[in-house]
Amino acid sequence: MAPYASAPWNVFSVLVESSCHADAIRACVARLATGTAFRAGEAGKLRAPLVSLRLRVPSESEVPTMSSSTREKLLKLALLPLSAALVAALGCTSSPVSTGTQTQTTASSGPAFLVGTDAPLASVVSFQVQLESVELTDASGNTVNLLSGPTTVDFARYNGLQGLVDMNDVTAGTYTGVIIQLGTATIGYLNTTATPPSITTETATLTTSTVNIVLNHPLTVVSKTAGGVPVGLRMDFDLASSIQTSGGAITGTVDPTFDVTTVARTDQGAHIDEFIAAVVTAPSGTTEPSSFVIEGPHGRQFTIDTTSSTEWDGNASLGSLNTNSIVAVAGQFDPADQTLDADEVAVLSDKGFYAGGLVTYVTPSSGAASSLDFYVRGVLPDSTAAQLGDIAQVNLTGNETYGIYWMHNAFTNLLFNSSALTPGQEITVGGQASAETNLNALTVSRIHLHAWGYNGTIVAGSENPGQGTFKMQVTGFAGVVVPSTVTVYLGPACDFRYGLGAFTDLTDGVSVRVVGLLLKNSTNGQLVLLARHIDGLTLSDTTVAAWQ
Repeated sequence: MAPYASAPWNVFSVLVESSCHADAIRACVARLATGTAFRAGEAGKLRAPLVSLRLRVPSESEVPTMSSSTREKLLKLALLPLSAALVAALGCTSSPVSTGTQTQTTASSGPAFLVGTDAPLASVVSFQVQLESVELTDASGNTVNLLSGPTTVDFARYNGLQGLVDMNDVTAGTYTGVIIQLGTATIGYLNTTATPPSITTETATLTTSTVNIVLNHPLTVVSKTAGGVPVGLRMDFDLASSIQTSGGAITGTVDPTFDVTTVARTDQGAHIDEFIAAVVTAPSGTTEPSSFVIEGPHGRQFTIDTTSSTEWDGNASLGSLNTNSIVAVAGQFDPADQTLDADEVAVLSDKGFYAGGLVTYVTPSSGAASSLDFYVRGVLPDSTAAQLGDIAQVNLTGNETYGIYWMHNAFTNLLFNSSALTPGQEITVGGQASAETNLNALTVSRIHLHAWGYNGTIVAGSENPGQGTFKMQVTGFAGVVVPSTVTVYLGPACDFRYGLGAFTDLTDGVSVRVVGLLLKNSTNGQLVLLARHIDGLTLSDTTVAAWQ
């Protein structure tokens, strides 16, 4: 038996209510131990948990102080909402913002994409920067722009996962370098020098607005007429190296540090972990293979192809989609331009409204929740009461449908339901857009749990390689609302990144980021973090080592 084989049973025994049928649970665990319980369509491999793209620019103006009642709900965390000027400046969709178009479609052009991700800095909750251009350069000094127009990207929102920044048609050729031109930038961070701690936003001072990078491996774009398929760049913004500190305090100075690599469409670094968008054309039928159309960055429409192996979360299906649907899609680019082959689809809303963010307070703290508060990180559309940076309250009726992104089976509702809500979880909610007029009384019909990157330190003596577990003290923004230690379980497809290569690297006091799902035992309140990625701090090391 593999070292981790017994760990899934521990996860279920900790989290599942005692009234559950033991034989049914053991059957599920038996599948999980072989890697089939959570991803029936992928021969048992748990795919990376996903985090949505929430790419917006905050304003420089001060934001109003929250009410005392809200502070109390946040366990005395004074979260200062981003100002109305912020929202006006950046809008509230979950795709990058752009102005203008620069698509270079000619007979000699080929498709190229740009994928964004970040390396961690625990206290930073937002780093939003205007990408004026990302130009490829060839040996003769010729340049082409990967962006269709200036785009605002919040790199802190990726938190260890990957999202689409843009896709464009560019002149075919071999490119050896990249020039990144930056505009204004804003930092949002947890200010622990304040009492109580608060979210502080300030305008960043860039040491340079132009970053030149020589590619280790040239990017070759082949024209469509010659059979070219999408290729791209993976752009990793190193928050820890870029954002300067003094005595542990953020100074506001940013020395932009990027790690940029070339990727083929089938590479792990090109996978789109989560793409949240509105459906504009529903599928014509309910039998797969099929397709539907969503509106992506810059108003571009993307065709989403589904097959019998596409996983649908929360009992959704092709028949669930309509033009009021907002979906989260994961997958890779098809050889056809602007077509995404979906390996995962979740219907976040079928009534035109979605919002997502970090749960900050749950009422009551045990038993079935009657309401929850969350810090809004993404929202569609921008005409509802919920805006970026707000603390929104959701009133629960007991009729909501619960789901877990990348985990769906008969036992999902045992792990995530109204009794398993807890501060620190990353969620999305969906409801009727026209009804969401009161920030303090949102009414929703769907709630999804999503994975998130949790920074922390390993508790001394807690490492158990036989069970694939260790305990972690969560730090940073999430640590304020998750004050207790959490038990980390390494899932069957968990991997090590950024300098970590094996369980033996997890030693007392080591700082790590765990990307995974935060789950709660509904009977005793114990917190469990089911991990997909365990990240170290050697950010230049991009090798990935599997746990099993």
